[in-house]
Amino acid sequence: MEQTTLAMAQEIDFSLLALFMKATITVKIVMLMLIGASFWSWSIIIQKHINFRKAKADAAVFDQAFWSGEPLDELYDHIAGTPRNAPERVFVAGMTEWRRSHRADGGLIAGAGSRIDRSMDVAIAKESEVMNSQLSILATVGSTGPFIGLFGTVWGIKTAFEDIALAQSTNLAVVAPGIAEALLATALGLLAAIPAVIFYNKLSADSDKILGGYEAFADEFSTILSRELDS
Repeated sequence: MEQTTLAMAQEIDFSLLALFMKATITVKIVMLMLIGASFWSWSIIIQKHINFRKAKADAAVFDQAFWSGEPLDELYDHIAGTPRNAPERVFVAGMTEWRRSHRADGGLIAGAGSRIDRSMDVAIAKESEVMNSQLSILATVGSTGPFIGLFGTVWGIKTAFEDIALAQSTNLAVVAPGIAEALLATALGLLAAIPAVIFYNKLSADSDKILGGYEAFADEFSTILSRELDS
């Protein structure tokens, strides 16, 4: 009897595709959702990694141009029409408000410093919104993926017990396929969630670091302009 059961178990196809095809429609939907979420997460991770690398490179290039000794008015005139990246947009926002704060006689309108600061803060806030977009998707996948997989597992085990009751047998050949299908759903849930959590934390830290650089530049630029205001 034991040899017959083992022989039957060895004939079962436990490949991932076979387990998916044998699963119930509910478990299949769960698996497809998790696979889709995993691909979606990886597309966001790759795109954000590319964007953040570019943002760091752009910041380094602009920082070099800003501190090169070129007059700020000339730098502004060069990039004001088409600022190409976030550091340039923050700089243009501050310089634009600086120029608007001058009266026709060359004097400065009161409160110029605070308006310049607010203009750059608004520009940084817009860059923050763009930079952090879609990171919430990674957080959602990371927090819900295991539970969605667990739902598939519970449903698969329920189906396995129903098959046991219908077959009136608890031998391995009857139990194993259903349990394997159920565990596959859990595995897919973890496969989607773990990278999402890891890269959400990393990308969030990278975003904070980049935005911190923008804020540091805005403070430095505001200090430079404040000297002009006090002179």
